[in-house]
Amino acid sequence: MKFIPPFGLGTFRLKDQIAIDSVRTGLELGYRHIDTAQIYGNEAAVGQAIAASNVARDELFVTTKIWTENLGNGRVIASLQESLQRLGLERVDLTLIHWPSPNDELPVAQYLGELLEAKRQGLTAAIGVSNFTIAHLREAIDAVGVEEIATNQVEIHPLLQNRKVVEFARQQGIHLTAYMPLAYGKVLAEPVIQRIAAAHGASPAQVALAWSLQQGYAVIPSSTKRENLAANLSAAELRLSEEDMAAIATLERGERVANPGFAPRWD
Repeated sequence: MKFIPPFGLGTFRLKDQIAIDSVRTGLELGYRHIDTAQIYGNEAAVGQAIAASNVARDELFVTTKIWTENLGNGRVIASLQESLQRLGLERVDLTLIHWPSPNDELPVAQYLGELLEAKRQGLTAAIGVSNFTIAHLREAIDAVGVEEIATNQVEIHPLLQNRKVVEFARQQGIHLTAYMPLAYGKVLAEPVIQRIAAAHGASPAQVALAWSLQQGYAVIPSSTKRENLAANLSAAELRLSEEDMAAIATLERGERVANPGFAPRWD
């Protein structure tokens, strides 16, 4: 499997031409990791932007995610094939189970086993999970082996540091991808983040992203504005001090943004 590029472009909530423009601009600026999902309704738009770019396929890392409605009835592989058609790709680099089966109606071993079969069939180079709790991660490890779990994509930002899941994943050697790394902009209003940003001549967004990157997470912020896309990408060059990191650690307050009714019982 290709190494997951630490900096990706998220596409949640981006539709149609807006999605095409965001991905196209991102690719122009140097993004090479694009994150989409079946439920976003934008796989075709993402595929269109990729096809219109001059970026070679082997330079790109494309992630999609299997929606909950496709976890049963042998739908995992068929739905991934549909995603590939929409994306205009022969295979993706990473496919994630987007959420555990609501109320655990279906066992993790069933749908993750089917996703592993999709990998064996060459539809995806790697597989992983998203929004998995420690209990779900244990089941996943038992089902397919820890070496098959390329990442657990979970909400992580200074206001929700998800420490229990992070600690367990690290103990097991499972990589983490931080989604909503700016908590829809809430993080940017934090005085601690603003003070650190001012000291570094950086933006609050760059500080929040650098905080995630320095902990070894991949980040997938999204934006529709060229200047924000460019500024976000340059966060990889920002180095925060131990004092900065310690100050940001104090912002943890369990402020979760993504918490739909079918979410698992969080750690």
